Amino acid sequence: MKPSIDQFITFLGTHNLEATSRFYEEVLGLPVALDQADCRIFKLCSNAFVGFCRHIAVAQDTRSVILTLVSSEVDAWHERLLDHGATIEKSPRLNEKYQIYHLFAIDPNGYLVEIQEFRDPSWQG
Repeated sequence: MKPSIDQFITFLGTHNLEATSRFYEEVLGLPVALDQADCRIFKLCSNAFVGFCRHIAVAQDTRSVILTLVSSEVDAWHERLLDHGATIEKSPRLNEKYQIYHLFAIDPNGYLVEIQEFRDPSWQG
């Protein structure tokens, strides 16, 4: 029998925890699940979290990290991001190859934040 997995957290490095916190709290509207002074963990949805820590190195190629948030409201997210002055890398568009509708923004660390809707009928999410 396989042991359970109860929650999921991805930790990434940050040079500026305050700017990162403003982006994830104010722009994306994510609640802080835990503030550990040098690390902050944000709740994405019921059992998924992302944490940013000062003691973890920021990826040298920040474009090698993509934080993908799945939502059926990509256009509404685009408006929210624009209203909050977020940097948009790519406006909403259909990607026929992967059957997704998505956009890309850039967080204060240079990480890509993708907001996407699966349009593939075989998606099991």
